[in-house]
Amino acid sequence: MASPAAFFDWSSERGALRTSIAVTLCVAAIGIVFGLLSGSFSIMFDGFYSLVDASMSALALTVVNLIAFTATSEPHSARLRERFNMGFWHLEPIVLGLNGVLLIGVAFYALINAISSLLEGGRDLEFGYAILYGVVTVIACFGAAWIEARANRKIRSDFIRLDVRSWIMSGSITAALLVAFCVGYAVQGTRWEWISPYIDPAVLALVCVIIIPMPISTVRQALSDILLMTPPDLKLHVDAVAKAFVAKHNFQSYRVYAAKVGRAKQIELYFIVPPDSPARTIGEWDALRDEVGEAIGGESSDRWLTVVFTGDREWAE
Repeated sequence: MASPAAFFDWSSERGALRTSIAVTLCVAAIGIVFGLLSGSFSIMFDGFYSLVDASMSALALTVVNLIAFTATSEPHSARLRERFNMGFWHLEPIVLGLNGVLLIGVAFYALINAISSLLEGGRDLEFGYAILYGVVTVIACFGAAWIEARANRKIRSDFIRLDVRSWIMSGSITAALLVAFCVGYAVQGTRWEWISPYIDPAVLALVCVIIIPMPISTVRQALSDILLMTPPDLKLHVDAVAKAFVAKHNFQSYRVYAAKVGRAKQIELYFIVPPDSPARTIGEWDALRDEVGEAIGGESSDRWLTVVFTGDREWAE
């Protein structure tokens, strides 16, 4: 059994996600409790937002575990690979897209409730509880974002990158709430006290308007991966490699089919060989494939490369 230190290891993708989930659940619980104590819907929203984020991080961790598990040589892994020959990379953009859509949906729902509360005259708060919550949560959110961002310089995970963005979003939300709560506390007993019931719904509406567009780029990228759209930079790179390879070996032409699915790059290369080309052994053809693979680079368990040599153009179309 792994030790707690290994289980929550920031230097690995799975360890970082496990730690993030644990911290997020703590922040969510604190938000819900303090939201009830202070009577603040914005704090309640912050807590539920964190809860949704934690559930998506847990789903992301499941996908990461599946991808890593199928890359091992264990007997259970072999049976899973037999059932899912194409791997689990396709789940990554689905989870990222779902995460973004859910976060947008939660924020949009909160915006509607904030506007409704403003129209009804706002709500009274216990600003002491609200300020205490804000200080604790801002420290937790930005601390987790900083540590996770540093870890991801080596890990380079899209899941962790999205998680860091979520922490920054959550921290920014809470920081805005904290400023508003401090203002509300400061105007108590003054001629501006009449604005205090409007502070909670007003700042919640402002925060929602700001954060609703933020996951859109993630959703757009996830949709691009799901639809197997070809990244222009990947296509240009593979085209350059294939063109140089054709010129070097006097082949007729080539066809490139490339896509990015989550962390995986799927590349299919078809080289059109002249019909009168001299015969080669299997070993020689494999050596040519190795040459192409080395020129493309990025060899890992996340690269799916197929290299085909044919004299019939129809096989390449």
